[in-house]
Amino acid sequence: MTVTTIRVRYAETDRQGVAYHGHYFVWMEIGRTALLEELGFPYRRLEEEGLFFSVVAASCRYGGQALYDDRVEVRTTLTEVRSRAAVFGYELSVGERRIASGETTLIALDGERRPRRIPDSLARALRARLQSEPGR
Repeated sequence: MTVTTIRVRYAETDRQGVAYHGHYFVWMEIGRTALLEELGFPYRRLEEEGLFFSVVAASCRYGGQALYDDRVEVRTTLTEVRSRAAVFGYELSVGERRIASGETTLIALDGERRPRRIPDSLARALRARLQSEPGR
């Protein structure tokens, strides 16, 4: 599990100081890129090597709100690794209060934006992380 903390910025809130729900997906993306970076595969490196990930499915179940200046903890896990895709799970909380859970499915693409296999070195790292996730 990768844990990332996001501080809710004023620009992410409405007049009532509540974070706009669409930003939750941005926070999930921050968690996902942090997980890949922990594995030694930052997005920039992957793209330089001709691998692009595209989100093909995304879901979020909202259970609370984040307010201006809250610290949102994003817990990111891997839930599935396939030859051409990876599924990431997310839990977002403020303190002990869970505000959302979600999932994204990413497909691997080549430089021409055609589906491709996840490179062996990354696939091994993803599968090793998957096996080490809590509940496995």
